[in-house]
Amino acid sequence: MQSRDEIFATLRDALVELFELDAAQISLDANLYEDLEIDSIDAVDLIDHIKRQTGKKIAAEEFKAVRSVGDVVEAVYRLVNAPAA
Repeated sequence: MQSRDEIFATLRDALVELFELDAAQISLDANLYEDLEIDSIDAVDLIDHIKRQTGKKIAAEEFKAVRSVGDVVEAVYRLVNAPAA
């Protein structure tokens, strides 16, 4: 089980690594598209990276509602802490 803080730290590291962002720019309130300039292609790369890290796939429908870094943390938190089916 991962906490939201652990997910945020992992996500921040991924954003720095994948998109060469400054870690100081990345906060829970940062908007992926406006503040961090993540485009739709980058979002697909991010979803793929999350899948490799967690072993679980985020549904594209769920990711459409994501706007901020905090939204991504919450989506991943629900994904990794969901009861096993």
